Amino acid sequence: MRADARRNRDRLLAAADAVFSERGADASLNDLAKRAEVGIGTLYRHFPTREALLGATCDERFLTLAKHSRERSASLSALEALRVFLEELVHYAGIYQGLAASLGIVLRSGTEGCHATTAEGQRLLEAAQRADEVRGDIRLDDVVCMAMAISLSAAQDSSGTKRIPRLTEMFIDGLRPPRDARGTRHR
Repeated sequence: MRADARRNRDRLLAAADAVFSERGADASLNDLAKRAEVGIGTLYRHFPTREALLGATCDERFLTLAKHSRERSASLSALEALRVFLEELVHYAGIYQGLAASLGIVLRSGTEGCHATTAEGQRLLEAAQRADEVRGDIRLDDVVCMAMAISLSAAQDSSGTKRIPRLTEMFIDGLRPPRDARGTRHR
């Protein structure tokens, strides 16, 4: 990337973080381009969609989420590692008002952080399934959908962030394979 293109991209990302923090994920992209002191065409050349811009803006945060999850997962049960990951993903989905509504699309935007977060979530889900702690029919899309729902729910309530652990635990409980009268799990 040319030096001037790199500077424009960096300015766009800094402006995006500021504007999304102030006005939410659905803020005007024209206003964002003006704050970065570039034209709207420059913005779209670098980021063809809002979700691509959100993914790039969140990239470092998602890289951090995946890294911390990998580091701690060895010391946790498979199900607990998945629960903690989900809870953190919910918090990350709330960094910008409205981000949660498009989290699934943002995670598919192709940035290194989005890829790392998706891969880590898949790894944790599969580990919990191998440990017979999570039903085999659960997909990562289901987990991301729940992260979106929990984050949106938390944003609607003044005590929302306090509800995140409880809602996350309720979801995790629903992932477990059913048990028969003898306590044996059935997939």
